[in-house]
Amino acid sequence: TEEAYLDIADKMVGEFPELALMGSCVLAMLMKGEDMYIMNVGDSRAVLATMDSVDLEQISQGSFDGSVGDCPPCLSAVQLTSDHSTSVEEEVIRIRNEHPDDPSAISKDRVKGSLKVTRAFGAGFLKQPKWNDALLEMFRIDYVGSSPYISCNPSLFHHKLSTRDRFLILSSDGLYQYFTNEEAVAQVEMFIATTPEGDPAQHLVEEVLFRAANKAGMDFHELIEIPHGDRRRYHDDVSVIVISLEGRIWRSCV
Repeated sequence: TEEAYLDIADKMVGEFPELALMGSCVLAMLMKGEDMYIMNVGDSRAVLATMDSVDLEQISQGSFDGSVGDCPPCLSAVQLTSDHSTSVEEEVIRIRNEHPDDPSAISKDRVKGSLKVTRAFGAGFLKQPKWNDALLEMFRIDYVGSSPYISCNPSLFHHKLSTRDRFLILSSDGLYQYFTNEEAVAQVEMFIATTPEGDPAQHLVEEVLFRAANKAGMDFHELIEIPHGDRRRYHDDVSVIVISLEGRIWRSCV
């Protein structure tokens, strides 16, 4: 995929040098029977909601009503993917080790002071000097040597589904600008319980907007009236897919 993109971009970069800057994270999931396979490049996440402690015999007998004692069910958030970003020490160490002659390989908590993610498709200016040279001078980095600073090497994960598992949240990092994994799972759990015919993915997106508006000292409607590009000052792009392990899928983005 990356080779195809860069091949096309190579033919157009003279007219559109910004193509050397453009890149993307990727998160893909394949479910086959009880086996779940997940691949990610970048900092999008797959978070599984699974039950902490319930009597599985009750579930198998059909007598479990969704409650543990007098309390609602308690779901744990299990992150199935690894973030590829400068927030992860192992990724920072890896990049520094790959560029021992460049003390600014990681600076300002970013790769070459520019990119928070440490793996991505595209973003050629951090992969080959020729792509960096194609940029206007004001956007270039100080490229030391010829080794790439970031890669598109994915992380791969396998999870065997069990009767404890309830739903999966696939999301770009914009969701986790305002939510922890546990908060995201709790929001979906609460929403599905109270609004079974509603859209939990849309609910998460709306909650991000409410929290972003509150942080900025404005109301929800003021925020959504701001043009999308300008709104990036208040929240990142957010794409969310919620998959119920009974087979329902909800999607939303902003």
